[in-house]
Amino acid sequence: MHRLLSAISLVVLLQGLQLVVQAQSVPETPPLGEPVEVIAPVADPIAAVVAAGLMTKDSNGDFRGTDLLSRAELASILVKTFQLNQRAAAKQGEPVPVDDVSPNYWGYKDIQTVLKTKTMTGYRGRLFYPNQKITRAEALAIFAQAYGVYQFPDATVEAILARYPDSQNIPAWARKAMATALNEGFVNVERNRINPLQPITRGDLAYALSQYLARQTRPDSTPAQETSTPQ
Repeated sequence: MHRLLSAISLVVLLQGLQLVVQAQSVPETPPLGEPVEVIAPVADPIAAVVAAGLMTKDSNGDFRGTDLLSRAELASILVKTFQLNQRAAAKQGEPVPVDDVSPNYWGYKDIQTVLKTKTMTGYRGRLFYPNQKITRAEALAIFAQAYGVYQFPDATVEAILARYPDSQNIPAWARKAMATALNEGFVNVERNRINPLQPITRGDLAYALSQYLARQTRPDSTPAQETSTPQ
């Protein structure tokens, strides 16, 4: 009888452990419109991202926070931030054909990485437009895609975006990702406006990166790169 009870107890214990493991392996979607954790804005976003090696200053020590960001620069920063080059998709297959980015272009490897991981996409005619400026909606949605987009129901997405009067200007493809970015506090909202169609600046991205860093325990494994053009 004692052995029978011990066997039953062991089975119950193993089942309980299995349920715990299963529960931990499925990420929870946060409640409607509520951040997973409220993170106050970082006091000095620029200092935070420069210290982390995610963005750099120019040779004069200027960050140039009001400069607009190009698609190639965004690709480079995302690869460093999320270590996209370590993902399996980045290491597989032949190079993606891109007619306007030659192999000797400074951002070629990073552009290949974001294309292979589907973090960013190209345009028709096998073009990437590396020097093209990018809007806040596009850049922040892509940032959220690299981070991991919450699979909110459509009603939840619309409820989150409805708080912002100009959210109707967010492209349809970017709405769910932007809901994640807003929910996580990655967007520097100005007077309750997202300004989705404005070009994103280096300062805007520094804010998103600093908020991301505030959520992470990031190992000091990404050294700052010395470049003539800040990234």
